Amino acid sequence: MSTTAPAHAVSQDPVHDSAGTDDPKAQQKAGARALNELMKPVSVRLTAGRILAVISGIFAVFPYVALVHIGDVLLASYNSGAAVDDDAVRRWIRILVLTFALRLLSYFIALLVTHLADIKLGHIIQLRMVKRFARVPLAWFTSTNSGRVRKALQDDVGTIHQLIAHQPVDGTNAVVMPVALMVYAFIVDWRLGLLAIATIPLYVAAMSMSLRGMGRKTVELDQRLSTVSARMVEFVTGIVVVKAFGQVGRAHRRYQDAADDFYDFYTDWVKPLIRVSALGTSFLAVPLVLLINLGVGSILVHHDVVTAADLLATSLIALLIPYALETLMNSMWAQQIAGASALRLVELLDTPTLPDGEVGLEPRCHDVTFEHVSYSYTAEADAPLAVDDVSFVLPQGSVTALIGPSGSGKSTIATLLARFDDPRSGTVRIGDVPIAALPDLYSHVGFVLQDPQLLTISIRDNITLGRPDATDDDIRTAARAARILDEIEALPRGFDTVYGADAGLSGGQAQRIAIARALLVDAPVLILDEATALTDPESEHQIQQALSALARGKTVLVIAHRPEVIKGVDQIIVVNDGRVSAIGTHDELRDDPDYARLWRNTGADARVSHTAPADLDGDRR
Repeated sequence: MSTTAPAHAVSQDPVHDSAGTDDPKAQQKAGARALNELMKPVSVRLTAGRILAVISGIFAVFPYVALVHIGDVLLASYNSGAAVDDDAVRRWIRILVLTFALRLLSYFIALLVTHLADIKLGHIIQLRMVKRFARVPLAWFTSTNSGRVRKALQDDVGTIHQLIAHQPVDGTNAVVMPVALMVYAFIVDWRLGLLAIATIPLYVAAMSMSLRGMGRKTVELDQRLSTVSARMVEFVTGIVVVKAFGQVGRAHRRYQDAADDFYDFYTDWVKPLIRVSALGTSFLAVPLVLLINLGVGSILVHHDVVTAADLLATSLIALLIPYALETLMNSMWAQQIAGASALRLVELLDTPTLPDGEVGLEPRCHDVTFEHVSYSYTAEADAPLAVDDVSFVLPQGSVTALIGPSGSGKSTIATLLARFDDPRSGTVRIGDVPIAALPDLYSHVGFVLQDPQLLTISIRDNITLGRPDATDDDIRTAARAARILDEIEALPRGFDTVYGADAGLSGGQAQRIAIARALLVDAPVLILDEATALTDPESEHQIQQALSALARGKTVLVIAHRPEVIKGVDQIIVVNDGRVSAIGTHDELRDDPDYARLWRNTGADARVSHTAPADLDGDRR
């Protein structure tokens, strides 16, 4: 007997351990670690972008140097009454234009490098997700996790884009350029330098107050927004059922309460910040900056301490500093938001996977054996078992029905055969090979579920999902056997019709396309989740005929929700509370209390005389 750890075991990585806690400070640190981990593949390109941004910031000084010298030349000519030195003016204009162009060019190249890094990282993330999700347990793909994947690929990758494509350049430039310009302002004259930065300490003090606890609050903001989104999806998704049972108010209240909680949190956080932020921003207002620089600076010019050109240059520098500081603040905010997004992406990229099978292993027969199989939906040691020490054998070429009340574990047992997940303990085998060791399990196991799960692609591609190299003749043969060929050919584009876009299909038609898909794969072991349970009588007959063709000669496991449809199968397995309570034929199980109870609950009698085999079994022979 082999024992396999569940694929849904919890990661022990500290990045992800913190993700599971409600402590915003811990999540902030985990987000920073996740961001660093995510950015590693493009770290060299980002460094190159930052270096180019530094060069661009330094080049930003030279136009002001040129402007000062041009002003000095013109003032000297004005004061002396002599002709303007045209050569000197042209020289400094050339320097101004050249350095300004070099600044723009280096800035453009820096953004080009970081945008290419962003494209590369997005491609890497998408490839990693595709490779990861190809190996995660199928049981993981619940509607909740599907929503997480959509959010990650759409919202979170978009959030990371701002950090990768813009922040390295804009953030670096927002630091280097004002520092370089302030240094030059002090070189021109230390008094003009002080005037240029006179209001910045007041701005920094005000913004420091508003930024206090920003990281923790940002994480909490993201958590509360996620709650609101979840409640909204819950409300909208179930609106039909909610309205049918007159529970709109109750369902809406959960969403309204979440929205109100977010509103109260956000209002309590933002109201004081607005006052502080408004005060801080007022210290960098253009009128105030010009008043201080030109007002005090003109006094210095009047006393011949500095020239008018010096004052003009430093006043322009003073006007640029607020813009740079605003860009820096936005970059810091983007860093905070991106941390939460990166954490969600890294969690998805580290989703536990199922071990790969061993190349070259092939079962010698197609008996199916469950050996002391136990399974739970969570990895905790004390978690309740959905399947508890189940053992049975499905002989090759036989039809076996799993039957039991709702929630008994029959569907879970069937999904373990399809390896939607690995059991906590025990082994599932096909022939003499554990299914976990089979490199291509789905060439051996096929399944047709109640929900056919067709994709928004052509009907041809839907049918050939499991066998992309199938010929047109193979596809038509499978469709004919599934009793759907005539209906496909009646569509305007035939097999090229895109499901859900060009045409809709009834439930019975979609189910028969799923059967055609299974027929094309022709797996020797077949799982059927009572595919006719949700169809009308006419479709049920057609689907039953298609299933009969599909099941012929195969080892079939039927998940039966209605006892009356499985009396003629070779073997019946009764499941109760995750355990097998009885195995036998219909005649052998007539006196079994669990089996009899299932029949009574359907209004039938388990002691009726044995009728003709069900269509599935009869046609199979």
